[in-house]
Amino acid sequence: MSLAKLPLPAQLRGVRAMATAAPRPALSGLSAAAKSKAEKISQDWKGTSATGANTKNFIGGEFVESKTDKWIDVVDPASQTLLTRVPETTPAEFEQAVDAASQAYKTWSRTSVLTRQRFVMDLQHQLRQNGDAIATSIVLEQGKTYADAQGDLLRGLQVVESATNIPTALLGDTIEVSKDMDTSTRRLPLGVCASIAPFNFPAMIPLWTIPMALATGNTLILKPSERDPGAAMIISELCQRAGLPAGVLNVVHGTVPTVNAICDHPSIKAISFVGGDRAGKHIYERGRASGKRVQANLGAKNHAVLMPDANKNHALNSILGAAFGAAGQRCMAISVAVLVGTAQSWLPELIERAKKLKVNQGFEQGADFGPVISPASKERITGLIASAEEEGGIIHLDGRGYEVPAFPDGNWIGPTIIEATTTMRCYREEIFGPVLTVITADTLDDALAIINENKYGNGTAIFTQSGATARKFEREVEVGQVGINVPIPVPLPMFSWSGNKASFLGDVPFYGPGGVNFYTQNKTTTALWKAEDAIGNKASVDMPTHH
Repeated sequence: MSLAKLPLPAQLRGVRAMATAAPRPALSGLSAAAKSKAEKISQDWKGTSATGANTKNFIGGEFVESKTDKWIDVVDPASQTLLTRVPETTPAEFEQAVDAASQAYKTWSRTSVLTRQRFVMDLQHQLRQNGDAIATSIVLEQGKTYADAQGDLLRGLQVVESATNIPTALLGDTIEVSKDMDTSTRRLPLGVCASIAPFNFPAMIPLWTIPMALATGNTLILKPSERDPGAAMIISELCQRAGLPAGVLNVVHGTVPTVNAICDHPSIKAISFVGGDRAGKHIYERGRASGKRVQANLGAKNHAVLMPDANKNHALNSILGAAFGAAGQRCMAISVAVLVGTAQSWLPELIERAKKLKVNQGFEQGADFGPVISPASKERITGLIASAEEEGGIIHLDGRGYEVPAFPDGNWIGPTIIEATTTMRCYREEIFGPVLTVITADTLDDALAIINENKYGNGTAIFTQSGATARKFEREVEVGQVGINVPIPVPLPMFSWSGNKASFLGDVPFYGPGGVNFYTQNKTTTALWKAEDAIGNKASVDMPTHH
């Protein structure tokens, strides 16, 4: 379970427990392939390790060892092998990071937009050249399959590529409002901003914020998840290689103390957060109380409606991929399938297809998804599966007790399918694991009522071959991101994120036009320059008429 899913005091207790636990020694439980990849990560990158050494802070253009006495162990979720130790960044180190960002802002904000565009273009090149290292780090620390880890990076890379359009995105407006009087509007950066990233997308979410914040002229404090900081540390080094001046991007680490420092520091003007409900609400309220802009993407319960006229093969395969990919640890995962009318007869085939999915360590051949992030997450997920049984649900496919012989200590949960009702805990709570809850409905109207009564509004999908059905669903469903025969309808970066209801706090969304708006403020200037006052006017010898 992400620490962002816990109440904040419990988050802190959880980190302390992990820090004092005894993971397996570095490299001891890794396969030969994973071991060689871990060694290469440690050899090639300054800020991170996959062989047991410490993760560093990145402050003022330098990777620096923390002086903290509080460390958090990062372990491979498939074997509990120690990969690195993450510091609880000290208050003094945090101040150094903010001071570095504040000093860098004075020059970076005045750097030409074409220079900032060139940095983004060079970063795009660096990310493509070093994608293997980033994906490898994600597999080791987060547990995704290698192919899914590449997708994590590529969806972030799309935001980087869209930010190369920043000169056009920052264009202002000018109009002559009266004779010789013009009013113009331009977009200016805010100052020092902060980004707090979750464990489930360790590359994509930092890349939602880094290019948008920096291309618009801000400087940034990034706090990666303490679960899997490696990808962010590699990305920060690539920013440096792409020519980013010292102090423009700084990376700090930690849990509640670091998060609260971000919320409270008067020099930080805006916070971008992705994670769980409780942490997100805390950050939103505390950040807003100190006058900051905050955008916070929270929990979700995403429904997919299967209509009887849907392309059955496409619909079932889409549901399986969206429900179980990344072990269900996506805020846009399809966690509820609503089978409408005669489509209810498809449930046995859905179960049979789910049984064929292979769960294994992310580098292993044929793995469809890997372990969940931690033993605590596994315990929470299995507890929610058990609650369905206690409340009268039917567990058609039970992933508890799943074993991978080569990795006996992994946080394994196999694909799970539960037939339930909307009153059960397994439906009401975000499970964030490889669990698909199936709900039945007689009609499309019934399915719409189920979705609209749910508090979340991140994403939804419908599978149908009827344009009229799709249009009715799209117009009436109260969810911000809608897919029609598309299971995970995350908009590409020329648009903006549009999750709503309890899934989002704030007024301005992530990336795209919304991202530009979030990281800029408008300044209007009204100027009067009388034409008759121009130097060098020809003198008039005509009789004045005062007309």
